[in-house]
Parts: sequence; structure tokens; C-alpha cells
Amino acid sequence: MTTVERTQVFLLPDLGEGLSEAEIVEWRVAVGDVVTVDQSVVEVETAKAVVDVPCPYAGRVVTLHGAAGEVRPVGQPLITIAPLDGDGDEPAGHATYREEERAGSGNVLIGYGTGHGGATRRRRRPRLAVAPEPTDAPQGAADTAVGSSPTDGAGPVAADAPANAGSTPVVALAGPTASTALAGAALVISPIVRRLARDRGVDLSTVRGSGPGGVIRRADVEAALTTPAARLAAAPDPQVALAPAGDGDVVVPLTGVRKVIADKLSRSRREIPEVTIWVDVDATGLLETRAAINAATPDAPVSILALLARICLSGLRRFPQLNARVDTEGQRIVQSAGVHLGIAAQTDRGLLVPVLRDAQRLTTAELAAELSATTAAARAGTLPPARLTGGTFTLNNYGVFGVDGSTPIINHPEAALLGVGRIVDKPWVVDGQLAVRKVTQLSLTFDHRVCDGGVAGGFLRHVADCVERPALLIAAT
Repeated sequence: MTTVERTQVFLLPDLGEGLSEAEIVEWRVAVGDVVTVDQSVVEVETAKAVVDVPCPYAGRVVTLHGAAGEVRPVGQPLITIAPLDGDGDEPAGHATYREEERAGSGNVLIGYGTGHGGATRRRRRPRLAVAPEPTDAPQGAADTAVGSSPTDGAGPVAADAPANAGSTPVVALAGPTASTALAGAALVISPIVRRLARDRGVDLSTVRGSGPGGVIRRADVEAALTTPAARLAAAPDPQVALAPAGDGDVVVPLTGVRKVIADKLSRSRREIPEVTIWVDVDATGLLETRAAINAATPDAPVSILALLARICLSGLRRFPQLNARVDTEGQRIVQSAGVHLGIAAQTDRGLLVPVLRDAQRLTTAELAAELSATTAAARAGTLPPARLTGGTFTLNNYGVFGVDGSTPIINHPEAALLGVGRIVDKPWVVDGQLAVRKVTQLSLTFDHRVCDGGVAGGFLRHVADCVERPALLIAAT
């Protein structure tokens, strides 16, 4: 048995939460490096977060599938490993390899396993054949053949050899399917690129690939769209075709987090009949309450956002209709038993909404600590995807941007969002006398399908009353 037959291809794992692809940010290893079980080998960016991916196999790196900036679909090869013997120099014996293949690492990556599962769910591996690396054929051809051929649920296991591989063999699927796909097929590795070209009306046979061996990448398809003919073909109506980008224009592809934000907000606008109501409130009492709490517990300070979160939880207990979502397929409204509170956080990667699960179970001090840790992790890009989905109500403090009010878009599929403007000194009438007070504006955007104005107005009025007289919060608990 040759070395190639014993190599193990680690596929990009199922990322969960509807994620189907990831962009390679940075490889942590290089071809020829020796890796251990569960060593982080690559940093990838999904639509939810930037995460490190550990490899469940130990051995020497044979192939890195994809370069930094390339998008890899889930289930496609990520890295190929050749097991080592006890001295770490040569591949291990066949029996040892089979034992490691059956076991995997058993550890968990962002809530999903890197192993192959139990005996009741074994992946059937396609028959492999070893072929010498072609001298004049495009380098990405083997991977292209895999991407366009059936896998019987096994997922592709072919490896595209690196440019400096020399005489290293290429592993390819055996049989007529692979050879047929190699002949005359467009040099496109990623099905994401094929879908993009199909959706935008780009003929791949007219696109020159910039990847190794002429492989067509996403950037090549996007560049093709800048030609007037391509834009005219891609536009649904020739009358609204966009002009090509000029030399000084900045083109920002809608990928990663930005694409998810665009898709989610567009869907929210399409599906949710939203209404926004607002009220100005005197927040002087809230600031005084916060100062008193922090003076009593200086080691565990409480933020204004934490107090507003506590007030929202009180309001949702009174008006649970807003802690809900609309199931359009089932034609029903689902009110959540727990409040999974989303906190809008601006980060370098875009607007994220990390979620505090079952926030109603937390004390005010615990809310403050969780909010601080969660928003910091979101800005650092270390939150797993599971912490960025599943919210039932969102709190958005846009006052940090120095604005008074907003009509925010609901975080689909939630039913409501409370926005808070900046707190500024304003003239205010107190007991018939004009005074300078700390005033802010609260806005509530809600899905009119889940409730009428009476419920929404009652919730916002309760929140406003608690901001103006925080003692009411204690009485309502």
C-alpha cells in the first residue's frame, strides 16, 4: 500500500445553523508540517463568526485545499494528512491508520463533532485511485471533477495538489465519471461560484480564471459582471442595468457577515408588517439608580444597558406577545417560554446580535456581567455561531452613535425590537416647574401580526415608566 492510499482527507465540517460555506482567513500550518490530534490548522470566517478549525487526525500535512480568501463549501476537502509512524518520519501502518480513522478525535468544534460518528452512521468512502500529477493539465482539474460528480452521500475526497507538489501523486475518484468531468468541463472548483454565475447570468465559458491552472473563482465572476454586456444580461430589466464601476470606485462584495446582514434585513422588510412607536422619557432617575448601585458594589458595576435589559424583561413578562415569532408555514404565532435577549453590537465585521439565553433567569448583576463579556467576545470575533442566532427580542442602544432616534428593522424572525437613543440634557417640566433633566428617546418596532397597538403601547409605556421611576421595577418584580 502506498503513502497516498493511507492519507486522510479532512472535509470542512457541517457548521450548523444553516451555514453552507466558510472563507479561509489564514492557514495555521503549511505543507510538510506535522500536526497533532485536534490541533488548530486553519482560521475560517463564516457568516456568523471567525473560528479556528481543529483537525481530528495526526500526521504530516500533504495538501492544503484552498488559499486565504477562498470560499470553501461544507463537505469539500479542507486538508489532507498522512499518518506518521512512531518516529514521526514515515507514514504509519495500515492497521493503525484504520483505527484512527474509525475513532476520530471525539472532540467537539463549535457544537459539532469532528469525528465520523457512531457505527450506526458510517460514511461510505468512494474507491480511490492514484494517478501521477499531470504535467500540462490544469492543476484544479481533479477537484473540479469531484465537485461535478455524484458522491453517494459520501462527500468528495479528492485532493487538488499544490503548485509546488513536484511528483506528489494526485488522489482522484476512479471510474468514468471523473474522466468525463475532466474533459471539457469549466474549471470551477466551488459550487458557490457556479451558483453565482447562474444567478447573475454569466457564461462561465467566457470567463478567464485567475486561480491555479485557470480555475475560475468568485472574484472572476464578479469581475465579469463589470462589463456592460454581462451587466445587461444579469439585470432583470435592461432599463435598470447598472453602469460599470469606475476607476476610483470602491467595490465591496456582499460576502460573509455583510451578505447575511443584507439578506436578513431584506427578508425582514419583505415579510414583516412593522410599526414603530416612540416616546421621550426622563432618564435622570435611572442614572441616579445606577450610580447608587455602583457605589454599593464597585467591584461589579452595572451599566445602563443592563438596567434597560432588566426593564425589558419586566415588560416582556407583562406583555409576552412581543416575545414571539410568526411561523408563516404553519400559520401560527409562537410565543417563547424563555427570553433569549439579543443585544445589537457594532463590530469591525458588521452589525452582530449576540444572544443571552434565558435572560429572565439572570439577576441584574449577572445581566451586566454577561452583557459585558458577550459584547466583547462579539467584537473580538470569538463567539460561536450558536451564540449569534435564536434570539426572541432585541435591545438596540443606537445612542452610542450620538443619535436621538431611529426606526430600526426587526431582527427576523423576532417580533419586536426596543431602541434607545442618546441621553442628553434637555428642558423638562417636573412638578409644574421647568428643569434641566437627562432625557432619552425610546422606540419600539413591532410586528403588527403578533399584536395590536394596545399591547405594543402598553409595553413601551411600562418601559418608559420604569426608566423614569426605577422603583416601579422593584414593585413589578
